[in-house]
Amino acid sequence: MTQTEVEQGSFHESQNVNHEPEIVEAEEEEDVLNGPLLIEQLEGNGISSSDIKKLKAEGYYTIESIAYTPKRHLMTVKGISENKAEKISAEAARLVPLGFTTASEFHSRRSELICLTTGSKQLDTLLGGGVETGSITEVFGEFRTGKSQLCHTLAVTCQLPIDMGGGEGKCLYIDTEGTFRPNRLISIAERYGLNPNDCLDNVAYARAYNAEHQLNLLNVAAQMMAESRFSLLIVDSIMSLYRTDYAGRGELSARQTHVARFMRTLQRLADEFGIAVIITNQVVAQVDGMSGMFNPDPKKPIGGNIIAHASTTRLSFKKGRAETRICKIYDSPCLPESECVFAIYEDGIGDPKVENDE
Repeated sequence: MTQTEVEQGSFHESQNVNHEPEIVEAEEEEDVLNGPLLIEQLEGNGISSSDIKKLKAEGYYTIESIAYTPKRHLMTVKGISENKAEKISAEAARLVPLGFTTASEFHSRRSELICLTTGSKQLDTLLGGGVETGSITEVFGEFRTGKSQLCHTLAVTCQLPIDMGGGEGKCLYIDTEGTFRPNRLISIAERYGLNPNDCLDNVAYARAYNAEHQLNLLNVAAQMMAESRFSLLIVDSIMSLYRTDYAGRGELSARQTHVARFMRTLQRLADEFGIAVIITNQVVAQVDGMSGMFNPDPKKPIGGNIIAHASTTRLSFKKGRAETRICKIYDSPCLPESECVFAIYEDGIGDPKVENDE
């Protein structure tokens, strides 16, 4: 039994033990049909094992990652010549569909996407079912608006069975501000009837200390996702380290170039592995004098157009009364501009409590 089979089996402990081998084999077959193609499959198609090792050392673990990468980027891998890069790209393009498809076929593929529950029915309804897999969702707001609390809740709910609003996968959690608290996961896990220790083991946590380290962690994440089943990647928060590592207007261009590379890598991982990506972001006050006249809350997320265009769905979080918070659809390709109220509790995100008028 492979490591992947063992780890995937942990998400189905409620199944009949006597049928566990058959269940695991069925899951493995399903993953082969629907999951990413491991780069080792190129070895049987004229690509040497030494070249595959070189590619893996640079963060390429699936054939999809090769197919989505420009040839000139493959040529930067040590030991990969232009001819080799051409051959590798051609072989990857042969195995991964990159051409046109009908809108009906694309619609059918999108209907297979799952959504991860946020823990709040009202918030799930606002998002059309929850946080969508295969795309990037940005959550921005001031401090204490619930951004990290949502991340903690999703780190648990992504492990739930699909029929309970989960993704039946593990979570990768990149923390740039030191706000991750494992004890929060324990109380959330107990709320959903999950084993707290198993829940913690299914969250791969890393603290990022600079922008370059933050990017390098995505290469590590790609390797982990190629070896095991993950359904969620969290970056909390995305711009914090960039604001300190790139200070002053003179470094703005270099900063945005690096941010663009990071966001492109995030999208590539979402495309490769079908995971949901959640990024949190800070806000800054708009400096133009007219903003306050037409906008009662003249604050905008940082990161500029790079973050704006790379994020599929953008959510604005604001403080409400007591434990309540307000979520507004700031930008989305398919969701209407609307808002809802949710609440933060000891056991994670939930709906506001209804007070009896007596």
